[in-house]
Amino acid sequence: MIQTAKRLETVQEYYFSRKLKEVNQLISEGKPIINMGIGSPDLAPHSSVIEAIKNAMFDAKAHEYQSYQGLPDLRKGIATFYKNKFDVEVDFNSEILPLMGSKEGIMHISMAFLNEGDEVLIPNPGYPTYASVTELVQAKAVYYDLNEATNWQPDFDKLEATDLSKVKLMWINYPHMPTGTNGTLELYERLIAFGKKHNILIVNDNPYSFVLNENPLSIFQVEGSKDFALELNSLSKTFNMAGWRVGMVVGNKTLLDAILKVKSNMDSGMFYGIQKGAIEALKLGKEWFESQNEIYTKRRNLIFELAEKMNCTFDKNSVGLFVWAKLPIGIQSEEFIDDLLYEKHIFITPGTIFGSNGEGYIRFSLCVKEENIINAINRFT
Repeated sequence: MIQTAKRLETVQEYYFSRKLKEVNQLISEGKPIINMGIGSPDLAPHSSVIEAIKNAMFDAKAHEYQSYQGLPDLRKGIATFYKNKFDVEVDFNSEILPLMGSKEGIMHISMAFLNEGDEVLIPNPGYPTYASVTELVQAKAVYYDLNEATNWQPDFDKLEATDLSKVKLMWINYPHMPTGTNGTLELYERLIAFGKKHNILIVNDNPYSFVLNENPLSIFQVEGSKDFALELNSLSKTFNMAGWRVGMVVGNKTLLDAILKVKSNMDSGMFYGIQKGAIEALKLGKEWFESQNEIYTKRRNLIFELAEKMNCTFDKNSVGLFVWAKLPIGIQSEEFIDDLLYEKHIFITPGTIFGSNGEGYIRFSLCVKEENIINAINRFT
């Protein structure tokens, strides 16, 4: 019997990979399942983006291996995007590294900076991949609490009272997934000061800035942040390109050179046509963002109505692609969603998959057509 690596003992199959097998089985049995669990945009990219990838198929170098650092025009497009949207200057030659989705960046960053036994500060609740990748590279996950009482922001007094001697890296994520809490410049300033004081690399995972958010921010708006921070971003949610796998990590040259050492040994460059589509997406103006947010606003208002049918409470000022809702006291998240799945044929996400502080909460995705949300509401009448 071939034995698997011991590192696999530290992680489980991703929740959605497991749960969707169950959901798909119910669908195959003819159950009218409404899936509100996953944040996979159901809307199409802009027509100019699709046209760009089509036209790229006829370019002379379209089907060759591509640069590990992406096309210069893609890096220039990202630099212009950061300047226009965040008023942040980044050098397209040395401070931008395109990725095949920001999720791979979590692995690349972890492999570039973490040794066995290093500790990593991970938000609870937070994106599960931060912890699983940390364990896979044989570092140690150290969770820091986020909760409603502190508006889902770190408790710096509690962090300072922690033994930080082995902490090498800290994951943050604002606008926060799953709660939808927005970041602030004051928060970023405290995080950079914290990283500088303790020599901790602060990594901001920032893919939700432009979804239902009137105040998009980058951690690089803080002076001196490039010495102690990296920022991941993605075209998946902003431009409805989740399956295209286009992301980027932004930071100073020294940090990106370390990541490139990992990345260049793990892939052979992003497909040329996808890069051309991404370049066009990054050119889109405010009309694009307004049209997307008009759709998501209508969906979110309906999700609010559905959450009220479930006797949940929620923050109407949250941003991003999800609605984070609090269940009535005493109701367990996973029991609730399983009952809902089998009794109402509605699939939503239990807060517990994001950490122990997610108990008592559920998460709705806005990647659901209006008619399906209305259908779900009607199942409670």
